Amino acid sequence: MSDRPSVLFVCVHNAGRSQMAAGWLRQLAGDRIEIRSAGTAPAGQVNPVAVAVMREVGIDITDQVPRVLDVAAARGSDVIITMGCGDACPHFPGKRYEDWKLDDPAGQPIDTVRRIRDEIRDRIQVLTGQLLTD
Repeated sequence: MSDRPSVLFVCVHNAGRSQMAAGWLRQLAGDRIEIRSAGTAPAGQVNPVAVAVMREVGIDITDQVPRVLDVAAARGSDVIITMGCGDACPHFPGKRYEDWKLDDPAGQPIDTVRRIRDEIRDRIQVLTGQLLTD
């Protein structure tokens, strides 16, 4: 394990919320935090509307690929943030967990996805401050 804090974002499809969160964290923390994202039932691609709204704020997530949640990624993370995967998200003792109640951007109009993006940004700003000052 690295001396940097590590965060794993988990949602169902790893195609919207978790990808936007990982993009924001990369933007705000750079290489000071290890960043992972995964899904319990990954989609075939990242949601194109999520890609578009992140591009609007200068964050490119086009190269991201939905990944299945695996035990190694969870065990190797200091913080696990779940977003709507409920009981499908495993629990590992000794990890810091946060469950972010966020609307699923799948099938939503762009204005709704923008609101979700901005809510994620606000949460990531708080998380970044916590992890980099601990």
